[in-house]
Amino acid sequence: MIGSDVRMENYRVLLADRMSLRIRPADVVLTRNAIMWMEVEKSWKPSAGVSGTACWRTVQVCEIVAVRRTEDEAQENTQTQKPNWRSKQHLLQYPYSFTVSYVKRSGQHQWRCSDVTFYCADCELCDLWIQVTNEQLALLANRPKSLLVYINPYGGKRQGKYIYEQKVAPVFRRAGISTDVIVTERANHARDHLKTEANLDKYDGVVCVGGDGMFSEILHGLVSRTQSDHKVDQDQPDAELVPCSLRIGIIPAGSTDCICFATTGTIDPVTSALHIVVGDSQPMDVCSVHHNNGFLRYCVSMLGYGFYGDMLTDSETKRWLGPARYDLSGIKTFLNHNYYEGTVSFLPAEENLGSPRDKLLCRSGCLVCQHKSAIKDKHSETSEEREKPGSDSWRAICGKFIAINAANISCACPRSPKGLSPSAHLADGSTDLILVRECSRLDFFKHLLRHTNKEDQFDHSFVEVHRVRKFRFQPNHDSMVILEQDEPHKEGGPPPLYSSQPIPQFNADSNWNCDGEILPHTAIQVSVQCQLIRLFARGIEEQQQQQALLEEPCTLLAFNQNTDY
Repeated sequence: MIGSDVRMENYRVLLADRMSLRIRPADVVLTRNAIMWMEVEKSWKPSAGVSGTACWRTVQVCEIVAVRRTEDEAQENTQTQKPNWRSKQHLLQYPYSFTVSYVKRSGQHQWRCSDVTFYCADCELCDLWIQVTNEQLALLANRPKSLLVYINPYGGKRQGKYIYEQKVAPVFRRAGISTDVIVTERANHARDHLKTEANLDKYDGVVCVGGDGMFSEILHGLVSRTQSDHKVDQDQPDAELVPCSLRIGIIPAGSTDCICFATTGTIDPVTSALHIVVGDSQPMDVCSVHHNNGFLRYCVSMLGYGFYGDMLTDSETKRWLGPARYDLSGIKTFLNHNYYEGTVSFLPAEENLGSPRDKLLCRSGCLVCQHKSAIKDKHSETSEEREKPGSDSWRAICGKFIAINAANISCACPRSPKGLSPSAHLADGSTDLILVRECSRLDFFKHLLRHTNKEDQFDHSFVEVHRVRKFRFQPNHDSMVILEQDEPHKEGGPPPLYSSQPIPQFNADSNWNCDGEILPHTAIQVSVQCQLIRLFARGIEEQQQQQALLEEPCTLLAFNQNTDY
């Protein structure tokens, strides 16, 4: 046992013992917030205390996946190598062992499940460490114990079942999480099951294995079920929606996995599984889209009219090409270079929410989103009057647009690391409205190119961006293509067409691309529903945030000293 010289009473020490680690003696300490260990050979000086050395390895309790009795001590110790005489002697001296599985960070925001095994000479001591550590894990109320999992076997490269069974299920089993798995058989299978059949009271969360389309199904099913249970009419554009109580986990297995990338910084399935295991919780805004007084869809990532709407419409005719259809349709749409006329009306967000051009990226622990979370339930009469269409706070812009985009999140993905709006926030109650006016094909190409480099993509005279809470779009039908008809009128046929009374031959409107789905109407009204859902995620960790989690234990423990789990 570590002597009383180690003054750790201020760190709520639960256990402190000398054990063995890889055939070397090690001092191991468990507090309410962390488990720490240090090999004795590294000349630790007891008089210096915990803060006097940087040799301690530290793992936060909240990032421990599981603690268990080691099944085969010899195999764990030798790492599949034949035990030598030293390891045999070690096993005779320390015959009991337990293994701690924990989150280990690697490059590119990826997490892995790592193990460390401690050897004890006393069976009761070994069991005590397992018991006390598991008791601390049981106090973590955010950790899920039961999950409902939906797998899309057709999305992306059709690897959904393989990814779940080979990479995700073993992590859930190790953490002791029970799962009910449903492999979807048709489009909207998961949505319909969540809306009508699923017994949600028995689960701590819903997990989707697939791409952004599969996530959209889960979102619509869960949000619709929540509003139905609380008697909220989704068809009312100004209805105050009830936030969902169950968190959603995303195991990326699609083509782009934009939402997963924006909330974890990677599209790695094991990383997402570990975020679910440790019980992370990231609030997220959702846009509700209406036409007149009818609900159309919910949107989490992007609404796009013009360029992105035309590209999606064309790609739907080329589904047989797979993901390559987006590249082909993108080139075709760019060469067509269509523009559309209409009026955009919007309600600007509060000034304290910053600007889409302020370079303040939304990251784990984002202060902007935290501030919004603290005040989102405080609505005054003044703000309610401000939100009414036609009030002085609303602004209107008319013109010809190549693209109208609303980015609810950055919309970053591996192919576009910056996304549509790099400074968009996950949970600030706003969306970034990007208006690209009529311009030359070369200028528009320069704008698109800036999605992939470090330059300000909004720094063009034909581009403007606004952070808004609500917006409306009304197309201008005077921009329809007009043809004249000189043929004489036939009885029972259409009236004659003259240049003085032209009749449109086809509609020149574009379509709205709503998270990869085409909307049936062009005139829409959009409201941001602040923090309507929560994901099993924590936002993208900056490098310095990750480093802080690996600092010497005194810093970590001092930071968590007043934290109760």
